[in-house]
Amino acid sequence: MHGSAAILAIAMAGAILPSSASAQEPAIDRADRVAIFKAAGAVQRDGRWVICVDDPATSGAVIEQVRDLNGDGRPEAVVVEDGSFCHGAAGTGYTLLGRQPDASWKVIDFNSGVPEFLDTVGEGGWPDISVGGPGFCFPVLRWNGSAYVPDRHEYEGRRCDPE
Repeated sequence: MHGSAAILAIAMAGAILPSSASAQEPAIDRADRVAIFKAAGAVQRDGRWVICVDDPATSGAVIEQVRDLNGDGRPEAVVVEDGSFCHGAAGTGYTLLGRQPDASWKVIDFNSGVPEFLDTVGEGGWPDISVGGPGFCFPVLRWNGSAYVPDRHEYEGRRCDPE
């Protein structure tokens, strides 16, 4: 498979779509959209939001999902951006933001790779995050009450050794 057929196959498999697929973004109002991008550190360039401003080839950032991940009644947002300039071999990175009681947005975690929210949880009901990328043994991060920290490595739900 090559070109657009490969992208379609990846998209249908549930992978993160490039930001050119912004029609896939969840429905949120314009004020929240702007606040999320600004809190993620994005700036507008050529009509798109960009986090990695030094990457001349990025197609920009996209809000991949907005939902309550930890059960506190407030939504979290996941912003993704493509590009190997800032994200290396993973070719994508994410910023996880949480809506605060005052309605502002705050960065909870950011990393290079593809975030997958698991059924296992850390402090406060925050889901563990498997950070996908090249290879077959991915780091899993767990919320410790103040930050996402390395917890283990897994592949297809089974622990593994990255060595």
